[in-house]
Amino acid sequence: MIEIDGLTTENVNEATKHIDQMDSLGIVTLINQEDKKVADAVEKELPVVAKAVDAIAERFGAGGRIIYCGAGTSGRMGTLDSVELLPTYSVTPDRVLSLLAGGESAMYRAVEGAEDSRELAFDDLAKVNLTEKDCVIGIAASGRTPYTLAALEYANEHGALSISITCNRDSEMAAVAQISIAPVVGPEVISGSTRMKAGTAQKMIANMISTAVMVRLGKVYQNYMVHVQPTNEKLVVRACRMISQITGADMNTAENTLREASMKVPEAIVMLQAKCSLSEAASALEKTDGRVREAVETVKVGKL
Repeated sequence: MIEIDGLTTENVNEATKHIDQMDSLGIVTLINQEDKKVADAVEKELPVVAKAVDAIAERFGAGGRIIYCGAGTSGRMGTLDSVELLPTYSVTPDRVLSLLAGGESAMYRAVEGAEDSRELAFDDLAKVNLTEKDCVIGIAASGRTPYTLAALEYANEHGALSISITCNRDSEMAAVAQISIAPVVGPEVISGSTRMKAGTAQKMIANMISTAVMVRLGKVYQNYMVHVQPTNEKLVVRACRMISQITGADMNTAENTLREASMKVPEAIVMLQAKCSLSEAASALEKTDGRVREAVETVKVGKL
């Protein structure tokens, strides 16, 4: 049986012992007061988060993958982050994966016993053919979930990068992971309900890591998500506004150029900023690994 006594995330929060006697405003005010502690806890971990970003960016840039692993709420946080990278940064699903104990159905309903299975983690990572280029990010509030702990051990055995995101110091996962990120958010408002502060901290860190990696790899120009996929009306409007704001072109010109570029935002930006053809823009982006700023300069220098 897993030992949870002494874990910060399992302690009783003395400040919320009378929450069952409060009115609705009192309840949500108390929750909000506790939530304010999350950002401070995450801030203390920024140096190690940055270390993780550097290590992931190096492997991902060399063709490796980001693979989130977890169970329950923690596992779902990895899934939430991974599925957003395709529409936001045009990262294909085969490059960022999420392995949830119990499979896809566990996203919506708890699968009994799945988080306690080490063998399930081994099988899941074997199925995706884990290699030394890959990065495995294990997420678990307690830092002791057997499925997630086993995933980190499997990563180490296969030469992959192993990173843990937990909310307890000196956990088993922290000892196994090559990089340990452990924001200590303290006891939950409702004792043991780690979908609250712990879950918020995990999501903040997962968002930080993936966003920073994408920035480092040139998926962002200025502070715009220029590799967004305009797959619906809202995103088309957002893409046109982005092109207009970056290049100074009016909205009609931005939309016409976007359509000329086959709805590819980076190509449209390079075409307008460097005053070049679609083929020149595409060639420059290919040479610069999709980095818009460098692609614009490449075309401009080539035209001198």
